[in-house]
Amino acid sequence: MQEKLSSPKALISVFYKDGLDTLVKNLVNKGFQILSTGGTRKYIQDMGVPVEAVEDLTSYPSILGGRVKTLHPKVFGGILGRRENESDTLEMQQYDIPRIDVIVVDLYPFEETVNEGKSHDEIIEKIDIGGISLIRAAAKNYKHTWIIPSRDLYAEANVILEKGLPTENERLYFSARAFDISSRYDLAIQNYLNGGEQLHLSYSPAKTLRYGENPHQSGAFYGKLSDVFEQLHGKELSYNNLLDADAAVNLIREFDDTTVAVLKHNNACGVASRDNMLQAWKDALAGDPVSAFGGVIIANREIDEATALEMNSLFFEIVIAPSYSEPALAILKQKKNRIILILKDFDPPAKQYRSLLNGMLEQERDTMTDQKEKMNIITEKEPSHEQLNDLEFASKICKHTKSNTIVLAKNKQLLASGTGQTSRVDALKQAIVKAKSFKFDLNDAVMASDAFFPFPDCVEIAGDEGITAVIQPGGSIKDQLSIDHCNKKGMAMVFTGTRHFKH
Repeated sequence: MQEKLSSPKALISVFYKDGLDTLVKNLVNKGFQILSTGGTRKYIQDMGVPVEAVEDLTSYPSILGGRVKTLHPKVFGGILGRRENESDTLEMQQYDIPRIDVIVVDLYPFEETVNEGKSHDEIIEKIDIGGISLIRAAAKNYKHTWIIPSRDLYAEANVILEKGLPTENERLYFSARAFDISSRYDLAIQNYLNGGEQLHLSYSPAKTLRYGENPHQSGAFYGKLSDVFEQLHGKELSYNNLLDADAAVNLIREFDDTTVAVLKHNNACGVASRDNMLQAWKDALAGDPVSAFGGVIIANREIDEATALEMNSLFFEIVIAPSYSEPALAILKQKKNRIILILKDFDPPAKQYRSLLNGMLEQERDTMTDQKEKMNIITEKEPSHEQLNDLEFASKICKHTKSNTIVLAKNKQLLASGTGQTSRVDALKQAIVKAKSFKFDLNDAVMASDAFFPFPDCVEIAGDEGITAVIQPGGSIKDQLSIDHCNKKGMAMVFTGTRHFKH
């Protein structure tokens, strides 16, 4: 694209009109003549901007109910013509094909139509043909044509137009984004027509990270973090930060009460649900103030000034919350590298993937939460109302802790957990030692296990420490031994029927 063009043209045909005004004005200010179709043309006309109808260029009206508008040699020849190719230039002159230097187009909302539960025929009608063809043609000829394939790219395009015209490297960047959009769009159609998601992953753009899990490993993130977080302060998120943030978000989504959690290496070291944020923070920190150093804090309510003052005395990497009061934010920003994130309301992917060996594993996300109303009481002694609340609380934490795990809790506070042990007995012993090291009283505490007890040894140890209620999936051929011991010691135990391994 040269700095000066004779009658440069921009073809604009979009489904979503929001954000279009500024882009159109910038193109007009750069001397572009606007070509457009249908509703987009009317929208631009209503802005008071002169606009030529594509139908006037092609001498064909929009036909087949709008299915065919831009599919014409005068349009695609103008996009695909190679400016440096003498033969292309002569043919364009022979057939009176104008150069089209900018394409602004988006795609029919196919995935949105699927998600809305529309009929099959309505969904098929949202398979874009003209738009996807315009995107691919302009992206292919990026040396001469600038493709702007989504409203998400308008801001970047406006920055370019405000300083001049795009360089070839800038057009190449937009071309790459365009092919990413087209590939993901085609994949969504393929998945729908196949009756479900296939293992074809496409995430973009790639965000290069400072390094991977360790400094000698490179790392990158694929996806749109802006859909999940708004970063208000601090350094860029690292590979390990992202792993911890993911674990924190998955955990906090389990709780409805005002809750604060502190995580370290993907595991909770402190969790508490309380009537107010300040007390939730104090009791979460009390769970393990040593491990909390350098950890991740997450809350499911706004962080207020009083809570921020208490938090600020601790060194931690990240704080995540749905909002912050202005005084709280000012306090938390006192540490220049501290990462402060607003957690948005987003839908996590239904599937999880992990690469291993020479392939990949896929599984459904564990969306099962153990609820007290569905717990199966299998001992003579029934848990009290308070114990049921604690059992549910402990089980939620257990679900998000590395296996083998045991979680000890009381009064909706995490007392301690044993994480990632090769023996469930070792996990329990680790949790007991840890709880006692922070002066917690285990009398009337509850115990949660992510999987069944193959032997009664865990309930025996727990009972000796004063633990009075247990939650576990059940399903062992020796379940009765654990039940008998609980009955003998006056302990309550419930089965959930759901295992929550987390490797």
